[in-house]
Amino acid sequence: MNPAEISRLIQQGLPAAEVQVSSDDGTHFAAQIIDAGFAGKPPLARHKMVYAILGERMGREIHALSLRTLTPDEWQRQQQRSQA
Repeated sequence: MNPAEISRLIQQGLPAAEVQVSSDDGTHFAAQIIDAGFAGKPPLARHKMVYAILGERMGREIHALSLRTLTPDEWQRQQQRSQA
């Protein structure tokens, strides 16, 4: 697996999401996913949504995946705080 492939898979499951995936070693990945579908859901539920999309690849091709899951409003608020 590579970051582009993981990003593509997540995009298929969350078509309106903005997805960025990175990796330093091709085994451990970090993903930032911004999607309105996360609204009202706690972090664990958001992560389960992403894990369900990736299915059996988790723990196999994808050894570890660090997730940052945000709604567009949460993302915008974080951007405003970092600019202040």
